[in-house]
Amino acid sequence: MRRLTWFNATSLTLGFAFLYLPMIILIVYSFNESKLVTVWAGFSTKWYGTLIQNEAFLDAAWVTIQVAVVSSTIATVLGTMAALVLVRAGRFYGRTLFSGMIYAPLVMPEVITGLSLLLLFIGIGLDRGIFTIILAHTTFSMCFVSVVVSSRLVTFDRSLEEAALDLGCSHFDAFRLVTLPIIAPAVISGWLLAFTLSLDDLVIASFTAGPSATTLPIKIWSSIRLGVSPEINALSTIMIAIVAIGVITASLITKRASLRQQADERAAVHA
Repeated sequence: MRRLTWFNATSLTLGFAFLYLPMIILIVYSFNESKLVTVWAGFSTKWYGTLIQNEAFLDAAWVTIQVAVVSSTIATVLGTMAALVLVRAGRFYGRTLFSGMIYAPLVMPEVITGLSLLLLFIGIGLDRGIFTIILAHTTFSMCFVSVVVSSRLVTFDRSLEEAALDLGCSHFDAFRLVTLPIIAPAVISGWLLAFTLSLDDLVIASFTAGPSATTLPIKIWSSIRLGVSPEINALSTIMIAIVAIGVITASLITKRASLRQQADERAAVHA
């Protein structure tokens, strides 16, 4: 075990302060009585009440949640299928092109992706709205799911599937009953990653959103251009709380699933 040196401690302190100190300040000032976000005038929760009555933010939040849930679910299904092809299909004609198309959104600038999708939607005459945002978010988040699931499939013990096939399962039943439960932590992680990317996206959504559908990041961006209001602090605090609860819950679920998987694998080996 290496000892914690003063250099490592200072680096960690400065790094965590750089990351989390602005969030702490934002949370504190969300309970500020004053309308000026930089002047403390006492503790108050009135801005949370004002936020709840702001229909524009509530509508944008509802659109964002719908887009994030639907797009992350579709991206998880497609990304898992793509990962299975890349890991299990072996060498086939067009594999290099297929893998390149899967991983291209990882390195493609979001401005280019958003602009190309905008031109595509205009070219096919598709009105911009919640449906186009879902298509755009599915397109760029699917590759992240594919990477996460592929890393798990590479280390997957194929003998467990072969044992299920020897016991009379079909290929689909073996995948459903054996493979999918084992890779479930990676699939869940991919879904959470896609959900977070969709929830946070501003650039691509600004190209593909229309007047009938505005996501929360777009609404926040358009609001802070006129100055940061205490309502934005309150909204950001709620988002931080939701993300923190989600991360803690997902970590506990993933850890429990991983422990269960290890126990099942040990039981299968000793059986």
